[in-house]
Amino acid sequence: MITAKEASVRTLEICNMAPVVPVLVVHDVSTAFDLGTALVAGGLPALEVTLRTDGALEVIAEMAKIKGGVVGAGTLLTPQDVRNAKAAGAVFGVSPGATDALIAACEAEGLPLLAGAATATEAMALLEKGYSVQKFFPAEASGGARSLGSLASPLPQITFCPTGGISPTNANDYLALPNVKCVGGSWVAPSDAIAARDWDAVEALAKSASQL
Repeated sequence: MITAKEASVRTLEICNMAPVVPVLVVHDVSTAFDLGTALVAGGLPALEVTLRTDGALEVIAEMAKIKGGVVGAGTLLTPQDVRNAKAAGAVFGVSPGATDALIAACEAEGLPLLAGAATATEAMALLEKGYSVQKFFPAEASGGARSLGSLASPLPQITFCPTGGISPTNANDYLALPNVKCVGGSWVAPSDAIAARDWDAVEALAKSASQL
């Protein structure tokens, strides 16, 4: 079991590990360990493996073996997703939104949840449940850094990790906001580099992102 307050404390710790959390869509399980190792070596220890591929749970299991890595499961949609992710080795969860059933499952499984919100009402609803660390998603489609920054004054209790359309060109716009601790992005693990198993390139991208 985990309470909302405990979950928020843990997710804030994860957000403070590095300015960027890689958002990973991994199709080839055999690349998982080396990919995660390159990202961690580059200074990005928190890894979000999205449940968008058939082998995602196996990818989580492989990345959970990486020394210094902190592996979470993204795109959690159902209570079964939560149970599967926890069993695979995920130590935190990320969701594009939030439902009562999903939150209850995460609390029951002891899985800290970074739940998504795109509006002030959604953010307030999560805060009412005790979740003070949230994912702002989809960031760019929801008005970008300007929109998220406008929530800082009326909702100073909430810390965000924006994801969705974040890139090296706009990441600092978000990171400069008082209510942002980190951003989520996929650019640090491009599909062509993964396909070529160019782990030096991935590590270099991670190092650059870790300095944002």
